[in-house]
Amino acid sequence: INQFISAKVNDRLTAALSKEAEKQQEEIIETPEESKINTTEEELEAYRIIVAVLRRKTARERITYRDTQSYFGILLDDNNRKPICRLHLNGGKKYISLFDRDKNETKALINSIDDIYNFEEQLLKTVDYYETD
Repeated sequence: INQFISAKVNDRLTAALSKEAEKQQEEIIETPEESKINTTEEELEAYRIIVAVLRRKTARERITYRDTQSYFGILLDDNNRKPICRLHLNGGKKYISLFDRDKNETKALINSIDDIYNFEEQLLKTVDYYETD
């Protein structure tokens, strides 16, 4: 009888411990990973500059952004097939990437986000490309 009772107690303890281990494993799985993407105030300010420049050609609601680990992308109609420009502001040097009609990317060095105003004509042309296609 003692062996029978010991076996039952042992089975229940094993089952309880495995359920607890499963529960802990589920909690670990459900814990979301911290995002490695950090949208900075400088990136948001640059976005606002680009919106201000492009307001003459298109509605503000059509200009969106997507932040990635490697760049801050400005899009038309929240469509990654319609990139307006990309900003590389998190490294040592700051760049703006501009796109031509064939979506070829050209990087230009900028000293600060205020230099974005120097690319007004190219930004407006990029929106024109998408409007005429």
